[in-house]
Amino acid sequence: QVQLVESGGGLVQAGTSLRLSCQDSRRTSSNNGMAWFRQAPGKEREFVAGISWNGATGYADAVKDRFTISRDRYANIMSLQMNSLKPEDTATYYCATALRAGFSRARSDYRYWGQGTQVTVSS
Repeated sequence: QVQLVESGGGLVQAGTSLRLSCQDSRRTSSNNGMAWFRQAPGKEREFVAGISWNGATGYADAVKDRFTISRDRYANIMSLQMNSLKPEDTATYYCATALRAGFSRARSDYRYWGQGTQVTVSS
């Protein structure tokens, strides 16, 4: 069973940066797409950024040009560099492994999820 563990969340001021990491401790995600989702209180979990097995990436419009997703397939680590953070980025961030080699914006295409890491951006 895939075990995904997120880290790097915290409380920061608007305009600053954070880097989230997701470790696949069971080393089973290297040939699958992966993604970051986030969920704010009272809202549905939403797609943030995704990366396919070969490095192709995609972003939600709300984070494009501010966030960068990357992965080291051999180390089984996926990262999310978040710059110019805004209060509306406040949420619990989850990493997920896709069922296929590519990534998707749909939650239903992801079978394995981490427990989440909290990001809070103050104004």
